[in-house]
Amino acid sequence: MSSDLLCGSHAAPVVTQLRRHAPLVHCITNDVVQNFTANVLLALGASPAMVVDTEEAAQFAAIADALLINLGTLTHPQQQAMRAAIDSACAAGKPWTLDPVAVGALTLRTEFAQEILARRPAAIRGNASEIRALAGESGGGRGVDATESAHQAREAACLLARRSGAVVAVTGEVDYITDGERTVAVEGGTAMLTRVVGTGCALSAVVAACCALPGDRLENVATACWLMKRAGEQALTVSRGPGSFASALLDNLHAQAFGGAHETH
Repeated sequence: MSSDLLCGSHAAPVVTQLRRHAPLVHCITNDVVQNFTANVLLALGASPAMVVDTEEAAQFAAIADALLINLGTLTHPQQQAMRAAIDSACAAGKPWTLDPVAVGALTLRTEFAQEILARRPAAIRGNASEIRALAGESGGGRGVDATESAHQAREAACLLARRSGAVVAVTGEVDYITDGERTVAVEGGTAMLTRVVGTGCALSAVVAACCALPGDRLENVATACWLMKRAGEQALTVSRGPGSFASALLDNLHAQAFGGAHETH
């Protein structure tokens, strides 16, 4: 299966749209990453909101431009809020994105993820083990850690995209983004992105933001992945370890959105 390679010249128009539209993203995400996720969205010019009460979540999902559902610290009460928010977003015609954290490794979240797939997410972003498990092809990884490469999950991502109607992004050393017919690869990045809590979850929030933009949703989601990889590469050059890397990542995401939108490498 061949993949087109996304470069900065293709990503630049999407970055311009992200800056112009400044989408409001309703994030029902895990407790560990809320602050970092909010800062990543703000760095890119988007607006984050973490509204988690069931009644308020339903109300706010119709107001926001996009919804993120992240299963990282899933609880039974949170399931109710997620269902309400998804139903409200769908009724209002707002796109929602699924981050199936640790699906395949744990029963509650695996069953819940399969349930909400019927509500037609706009995008799904996960690691190889999560995507393969969601597609019904493997038993999942080691918690949040993938035990397979993104390359090994490309076929599962295409299958999942066709079944769900979503653009599926399977992320790793190379990211593969597919709508079931077309596939885009995004190369680069750095292993340091795996040494900071929340980079993958924050990427899913950026995917959600990009799903709210006009244009080709496949290219929009691929650009979200491109932004994180490019910012990670640049952050690595000025950081001394995970702590300074996290700060530099936010700075370089901001630079990508407001000063580096025309980078072409």
